[in-house]
Amino acid sequence: MNRRHFMKTAAGTTAAMAMAPGSASSSQNVLGANDRVNVALIGCGGRGRLVAGHMAKVPNVAFVAVCDISDTTIAQARTSAFAAPEAEGYKDFRRALDRKDVHAVLIATPDHWHAIPTVLACQAGKDIYVEKPLGHNVVEGRKMVEAARKHNRIVQHGTQHRSAPHYKEIEKIIQSGEIGDVHFVRVWNYGGNVAGQQIPDSEIPEGVDWDMYLGPAPMVPFNRQRFQGTYRRFFDYAGGYITDFGCHRLDSVHQVMHDDTPLTVYSMGSLYVPVGQGDTPDVLQVTYEYKNWVLSYEGIQMNSFGTGPRMPGGRVPYNAAGAFARPHGEAFYGTKGTIFSDRVGYELFPADGGGSRRGGAGGGENGDEAAPKSAEGRDCTDLHAANFIEAVRSRQKPVADIEIGHKSSNVCHLGNISYRLGGRKLKWNAEKDEIVGDQEASKMLWREPRAKWDLI
Repeated sequence: MNRRHFMKTAAGTTAAMAMAPGSASSSQNVLGANDRVNVALIGCGGRGRLVAGHMAKVPNVAFVAVCDISDTTIAQARTSAFAAPEAEGYKDFRRALDRKDVHAVLIATPDHWHAIPTVLACQAGKDIYVEKPLGHNVVEGRKMVEAARKHNRIVQHGTQHRSAPHYKEIEKIIQSGEIGDVHFVRVWNYGGNVAGQQIPDSEIPEGVDWDMYLGPAPMVPFNRQRFQGTYRRFFDYAGGYITDFGCHRLDSVHQVMHDDTPLTVYSMGSLYVPVGQGDTPDVLQVTYEYKNWVLSYEGIQMNSFGTGPRMPGGRVPYNAAGAFARPHGEAFYGTKGTIFSDRVGYELFPADGGGSRRGGAGGGENGDEAAPKSAEGRDCTDLHAANFIEAVRSRQKPVADIEIGHKSSNVCHLGNISYRLGGRKLKWNAEKDEIVGDQEASKMLWREPRAKWDLI
């Protein structure tokens, strides 16, 4: 199906697919509350191993397969505590999907490798936990949603703040009108993570399947900055800061505001410190207009707002006092009060009797997204992983259902599209997943994959 035909039919098919019965393969893959859930990990880097570690602690969960494009990473995963003794390693994840004893998959690959495994896993009758953003682009995300609905699969999006109790508290506060009518919201991500030095192309490391790593992305020579953690600096594979940290916080805003539908999007920014390879901006400001409120997003990678860089071992004062001590967070400005929040807790001004009221886990000390000292009450990845397994067994939607993830990912993609078009203002039709009246921008909702990976 070509992109034009897909965009014309997506809206009309979504409702029908939401009611469609599952396939024969999916209807046979029903587990009882006490049955063991066998999981395959696709993408065995740091984040994948972290989430797998939490998921494996849920009773009767076993990781029986690990998949990666690197022999070294597969070996590390097979010897990790989360892996079952009988866990098999695969360079091609499709071999794991062929196994009838695999019930679910955890996808923690780079962004450009989220869509294909998700759609193929749905077709194979597996349930899926997929990291954020949902897809590399808007059309990929819609195809993922349609596959999940068609095959009646459980799909949890990796925006783990949906499982954080303090965001549910904030949601109740705002929806009760305690801080009045909220007409302005700020989201910010600040980090001292400027790109490194230029690195020349080099030989492909032994044991790495570079062609498989690139997958649907364009074929290019091997370069370490396109590999591992720094892949997010390239639009070929990801979307920079906004689809990384921004997706979490924009999703939380949607949750507490009960509104996930921007009407217009306008971006500005640049890559001001291009000391390494990459083309995503290190400064990005996006303004979103919703029905009755405005959202401002700020992503800055050259300054961590005076709080120190986000890196393992660094102290980042999550849930510190006020907005300007939080390197990542949200602010909700109401007619009667203000809430400052982040992944650890929140602060409400003014509280009854004056001053402020705090909620959440207190002064969160740890700022390492990949390996929090205590996930519960801080990062909440453990709660999110447990919610996924509960949904697999109950067949009820998880807290971050795929449609929720699609809408939160879309606002990130739209911010990048506006930026890449020089700050053009875009009008968004969320019901149809379409940019209104702009053919050039509409073409950026999709990327033609390399022919061998044109699978969805």
